[in-house]
Amino acid sequence: MTSSSVNSAILRAQAVTRQVNYHGQQLAILHDASLDVAAGESVAIVGASGSGKSTLLAILAGLDAASSGEVWLAGQPLSGLDEDGRALLRREQVGFVFQNFQLMPQFTALENVMLPLELAGRADARPAAAAMLQRVGLGHRLDHYPRHLSGGEQQRVALARAFVLRPALLFADEPTGNLDPATGQQIIELLFELNAEAGTALVLVTHDTTLAARCAAVYRLTAGVLARGEA
Repeated sequence: MTSSSVNSAILRAQAVTRQVNYHGQQLAILHDASLDVAAGESVAIVGASGSGKSTLLAILAGLDAASSGEVWLAGQPLSGLDEDGRALLRREQVGFVFQNFQLMPQFTALENVMLPLELAGRADARPAAAAMLQRVGLGHRLDHYPRHLSGGEQQRVALARAFVLRPALLFADEPTGNLDPATGQQIIELLFELNAEAGTALVLVTHDTTLAARCAAVYRLTAGVLARGEA
């Protein structure tokens, strides 16, 4: 693989394997998984529960280490970075949206969205966060805590937090998994709108094949084997 081919993708995985020790035996969770995500591209990873989706996402984001193989994020090999280096790269390049929202319960909606801006040293953290919450339809909920927001509203806060720094890459892990169908559809429409506005590459992990079909490319994970194909 040439350096130019690595640099042409915002995310690239090559022959990623993940093994764990289970009762004295090596259990393979991922087998030689490879994929490419170009800048601005939307990619879905689909598969049943237990197929290895969460493990793959964690490795792609540098939250877990592969047993073998390599992942490049924004042109940098993750194996060459220590934990602090991976955290800094994520902070600069990556946004996350999770099934369970993962908002800070002690912070208001505004403070949750301000957090990545403050970590980045932005002097305009408060007005930028307020504007982003206005964009997702929560300009009237700035001072509300997560416990006072519905599930759909919490996920809107999570989307605002994920996009406020206009990351190069967004990981969305079952973003509608805790929402009713109607609310989930609203969140998906908003996710794709924000993604288009920001020009962000999207890696969407889901079991919903209808949702996956909205992405430009679909990879299916079956018993740890990743293959490009149809939703």
